[in-house]
Amino acid sequence: MSTLAPLRLLREPWNASEGNQSNATAGAGGAWCQGLDIPNELFLTLGLVSLVENLLVVAAILKNRNLHSPMYYFICCLAVSDMLVSVSNLAETLFMLLMEHGVLVIRASIVRHMDNVIDMLFCSSVVSSLSFLGVIAVDRYITIFYALRYHSIMTLQRAVVTMASVWLASTVSSTVFITYYRNNAILLCLIGFFLFMLVLMLVLYIHMFALARHHVRNISSQQKQPTIYRTSSLKGAVTLTILLGVFFICWGPFFFHLILIVTCPTNPFCTCFFSYFNLFLILIICNSVIDPLIYAFRSQELRRTLREVVLCSW
Repeated sequence: MSTLAPLRLLREPWNASEGNQSNATAGAGGAWCQGLDIPNELFLTLGLVSLVENLLVVAAILKNRNLHSPMYYFICCLAVSDMLVSVSNLAETLFMLLMEHGVLVIRASIVRHMDNVIDMLFCSSVVSSLSFLGVIAVDRYITIFYALRYHSIMTLQRAVVTMASVWLASTVSSTVFITYYRNNAILLCLIGFFLFMLVLMLVLYIHMFALARHHVRNISSQQKQPTIYRTSSLKGAVTLTILLGVFFICWGPFFFHLILIVTCPTNPFCTCFFSYFNLFLILIICNSVIDPLIYAFRSQELRRTLREVVLCSW
């Protein structure tokens, strides 16, 4: 996606000169270092699909009082975070198209301010999305291991404080990032945050799967039906693989890109990797499309409410 300065803070290392980067790219190995030419229409289409999907999730949760619980509030916040990803992508693409076709003519200083706002919106959505994915994992963990005490542990007041804290931290961190983006320590903090969320989700979901596997084994041994054990274990393994696989595939390349910016900004092969930045953005937008399918649409109550929302039966 050719653009004015989209996410220029993350697209390429700032401690490598343009000449060095172009020489490194030329010498790193031919055509594959030129990146992918991703059409603007794909960004627009994925952004619109994600926006509509997550709007439906938010509308359904707000409409149905049976869904007014901490778990669905966290899913609603995740949907809002994914919507911010879509909105920042749509705003950037639309502004770029309008300016390329001469429909919108604005001064360079205003363009820079717009870039800052879009970058801040994107960074905030990244932090909040990762945070709420972790919060949902913790909530599910409490639901399974502390089922009888869940409502006393995860009260509505604590849920509201958690949500407010995540949004506040996301806003502050994105502001700090935009202000001090040339400091590698900022990037390292962002990378560390991603790794922390990855390890947290991995540990919690594996522990939950191990408990479910243990329960199924006990039941199957008492009923002498090992087939039930194998089937349930396979379902749990598939679900766990989907959750962690989607998370790592969609977010991993983007944060690996940040790691390379810090560790090898002038290396020819790293430079080749930088040229695929738009592909990494596509994967993040795809994650915003997939999240409702994993965390929201699996609920029968939510699906029923979604049908009512789509049919406008308010």
